[in-house]
Amino acid sequence: MITTTVPPTLQTFLQLPETKPATEYLDGQSLQKPMPTTRHSLLQFQLAKLINDLTLSPKIACALPELRCTFAGQSIVPDIAVLLWNKLSLDQNQEPVDRITVAPDWMIEILSPDQSANRVLAKVFFALDQGATLGWLVDPIDRSVLICKPQQQPDYCEGDAPLAALPEIPLEITATQLFALMKMG
Repeated sequence: MITTTVPPTLQTFLQLPETKPATEYLDGQSLQKPMPTTRHSLLQFQLAKLINDLTLSPKIACALPELRCTFAGQSIVPDIAVLLWNKLSLDQNQEPVDRITVAPDWMIEILSPDQSANRVLAKVFFALDQGATLGWLVDPIDRSVLICKPQQQPDYCEGDAPLAALPEIPLEITATQLFALMKMG
């Protein structure tokens, strides 16, 4: 992550133009996320699609990549933010409103080679403290997933270990199956 000039307040930060990759506001610091790698982008796309294939039609949840979530004085952009249907605010056209002001129910972060795992975990733990019920830290290099839940020790999963999803989402996947989403041949 790249630390940029610190805006004096969250409100000032939110008035700045969006950056690519996204910049987050955490603990009074403006931090730009690293540019995703090809495998990171593919895994992010495939996992969000897999979740949405199971949840959109029955109106259970929605998985959104790179969604800005601003809550509790911070503004983060999870790699994938999963919101249960009852947390999605819809406008008069039945389209979601553009500003998310609650913690996602499930926050998925995919570790990039240049990212600090501790800084990413701090974001996951912050979201859990503010109402998220599940967080994943996915490490494509060592093919592991750290499963985080409120007030519990994280679970380290690899290989054929099943990965916990939200109880409302009928996703059954192991770490091996998750990383197979990056295969293209």
